[in-house]
Amino acid sequence: MRKRATAREVAEVAGVSKWTVIRAFTPGASITDASRQKVLQAAEALNYSPNLLARSLATNTTHQVAVFVDDFANPHKLPVLEMLTERLQAEGLLTVLININRNFDHVHALINADQRQFDAVILFGTAFREETLGDRRLGPGLPPMFVLARDSQIPGVPAIACDTELALSEIVEYLFNKGYRRPGFMMGARTLSTALGRRHHYANFWRQKGVENVVELTAERYSAQAGAEAARIYLSSAAPRSRVDVLMCENDILALGALDVARSDFALAVPQELAVVGFDNIELGGVPAYGLTSYEQPTDKMIDAIVGMITGERASETIVFPGRFIRRLSA
Repeated sequence: MRKRATAREVAEVAGVSKWTVIRAFTPGASITDASRQKVLQAAEALNYSPNLLARSLATNTTHQVAVFVDDFANPHKLPVLEMLTERLQAEGLLTVLININRNFDHVHALINADQRQFDAVILFGTAFREETLGDRRLGPGLPPMFVLARDSQIPGVPAIACDTELALSEIVEYLFNKGYRRPGFMMGARTLSTALGRRHHYANFWRQKGVENVVELTAERYSAQAGAEAARIYLSSAAPRSRVDVLMCENDILALGALDVARSDFALAVPQELAVVGFDNIELGGVPAYGLTSYEQPTDKMIDAIVGMITGERASETIVFPGRFIRRLSA
């Protein structure tokens, strides 16, 4: 195998010290343009690249960011991850994806993040609880944490999210004006939904319209199959005349499952007999076969903000951005 060129060898070719070579590859380091040019020319000739592991030991930074995800069935996740990793990489930060599951929970993931000295942890839509931070297995020096696309109930952990209250006010105002009066709400598993404000704001805005009762449906997980099963159970048990006339779902993938069941299993006309609304505006929801009315999160602004916080270009604080209501044929 070809031997890797060292900083000392680059220094000898460039006629500078080893520390000048290190400074040439350290952002913001003090070095003259002439010296930097000599180092870069020598590095190119030797096919040299800096040893990031050695640099991390010297600077106490690894330029790595961990992203915790526990919901891979939701197609909204992939395009957001693509955009997030692209933006982080443009800042010289490597993304490490950690799958939160029954065999590797948040505590194990945080221990791993601490051991690997990640510069930051992003909780991407994952159900993280404050009591997790009190686990005695965790050390005192955890990396900074940020919640993306979800409300944060944890002091000191900022959330970067869509303005849920504004979103649900727009949705309920639209539905009320369309004449719907028997609303329902489908959420994911209750343990995963407690930190989300969508259910709370949906019910609250309907109460402001004089509608006190919002029927709640619970899906076991965030998937089309789970959404379909929750809708099937409800529609099978509720009398047609007392059924909800509009079903708001916590996200689009649940809404697509509900739409499939309403149309195929119960032959309901959408939206005349049952309107369905989602949240996220995934690509599949926009195809004519579904025509799903949804709410689009401001992903660009959210990612710009969280990357800015991680790089130190903006203050780390909870911030919400307005999204966009997408009206289609399902409601």
